This record gives sequence, C-alpha cells and structure tokens, in this order.
Amino acid sequence: MVSYRPQFISIKSLSEAKKEIQKIGSDPKSLDIMAPKAVFKVIKLEQVVLQDAIIIKQDMLSLGGEVAIPREAFELQKNPAAILIMGTVTQLMELVGKLQRHYPRIKALSVELAMLLEKIS
Repeated sequence: MVSYRPQFISIKSLSEAKKEIQKIGSDPKSLDIMAPKAVFKVIKLEQVVLQDAIIIKQDMLSLGGEVAIPREAFELQKNPAAILIMGTVTQLMELVGKLQRHYPRIKALSVELAMLLEKIS
C-alpha cells in the first residue's frame, strides 16, 4: 500500500507560498494566482463600530472567510470594539474591494486594511 505522507506545512508569506508551489513543479505562470490563496492571515481591528462589524462580517462570509465579532454586536450598542478578520490573502484583498463600496467610515477602514495587506511579501 502506498503512503501519501500527509503533513501540515506552515506558509506565512507570499514568498514562502511561491517557493512551496515551485517545489512541487507547478507552472511558474500560476504562482501569482495561487500564492495569495495559500497564505492565511488573521487581522485584528480595534475601535470598530459594531454596526460596521456586522457589515464586515457579512462581506467576508460571502468570500468564504470569517470575522469574529463581540456577542453584543447584534444589539447594535454604540461602543466600538475589536474584531478579528480571518481569511486568505486573496479573500482579504477582495474584502477591501467590497468595503470600498460602503459609506465613508467603512471606506476609511478599507484603506487601512489595504495598506496593511501591501506589507505582505
């Protein structure tokens, strides 16, 4: 019987993802397409208005990602809170695009997210 030797590998950056994809012999033209799908990131945002947190969660869920929000968010209390956005680099970049279509406060948040994502190498 053949053993496929399943194993977890840790990929923390786009450059690591490209190296791993190259190692298995994938087409070099596919690196820029696949690498952002191989890197999973968790982003913490602070002082998010809970109404905005619900919108961000809905947008990220539609992309296959997740957002952890405080339980109180659904009561629409006015207190800002921290949230965790979880997804691949591809999902996070798509989220930025979706958030840019909303009202000014969420657009401003999307600009900060985009700047953070630019730091991923």
